[in-house]
Amino acid sequence: MPQSVIRVFVAQTGSVTEISFWDMITHSGPMVFGVLLLLVLASVASWAIIAYKGWMMRQAQVHSIAFLESFWQSKRLDEIYGESEKFARSPIAQVFRAGYVELAKVKQRSQEKDERSEMRESLDPSSNIERALRRAATSEQTHLDSLVPFLATTGATAPFVGLLGTVIGIMKAFRDIGNVGSANLATVAPGIAEALIATAAGLFAAIPAVVAFNYFNTRSRILASEMDNFSSDFMNIVRRHFF
Repeated sequence: MPQSVIRVFVAQTGSVTEISFWDMITHSGPMVFGVLLLLVLASVASWAIIAYKGWMMRQAQVHSIAFLESFWQSKRLDEIYGESEKFARSPIAQVFRAGYVELAKVKQRSQEKDERSEMRESLDPSSNIERALRRAATSEQTHLDSLVPFLATTGATAPFVGLLGTVIGIMKAFRDIGNVGSANLATVAPGIAEALIATAAGLFAAIPAVVAFNYFNTRSRILASEMDNFSSDFMNIVRRHFF
C-alpha cells in the first residue's frame, strides 16, 4: 500500500475510498492550510539553522584543538599571535588575540615615562588583560549562541501550533458531519485525517529542533568552559613572565 494514500473502507457499500495526503492538505481549509504552511516554513528554517550551526560548531572545535596544540608547543607569544590568524573560527584563538593585544598595550604603557607613572604603578595592570579576555569570551559566546534560540522557540511552540490546526480541522469535520447528517466512517475519516496532519507537522518541526537545541547548547557550554580554562592559563603565564 503506498504511504502517500490513506484507504478508507465503507462498510455499507463495501467500497474503498483512497485519500492522498496532498488532497487532505489542499482541502483542509484556509486556517489549517495556513498552520501547515507556517510549520513547513519553521521546519525548513530549523533545518537550515541546524546545518549551519553544525558546520560552525564543528569548525570551532577543530580550529580550537589545532590552536591549543600550537599554543602549548610554541615558546613565544608573538609567534602564537601570528599563527592564530590560521584559526579564525576558533573562539579560544580569538580570546587569546584579545588578551595578547591588551598585553602589548599594557607593556607599551609601562615603558612610557611621564608624570603619572607612580599612579600606574599602584594599579594592577593584569586586570586590564583579564577584562579583555572576559569581553572576548562573552563576544564569542554570543556568536556561538546565535540562531540557537530560534530552535528552542520552534521546539516549544510547533506542537501547540500543530494542535491548533488539529482543533480547527476537527471542528471542520464535525461541521461536515452536521451538514451531511450522518456520522459514518466515510464522512468522519477525511476530516480527522486532515486534522491529524497538523499535529504530525508540528511534531516533525519540533522534534529535530529540540534535539539540535540541546546538542548545540551543550557544545556551546563546553567551548565556554574551554575559553574560561584557557583564560586562566593565559593569565598565569602572563603573571609569571611579565608581572
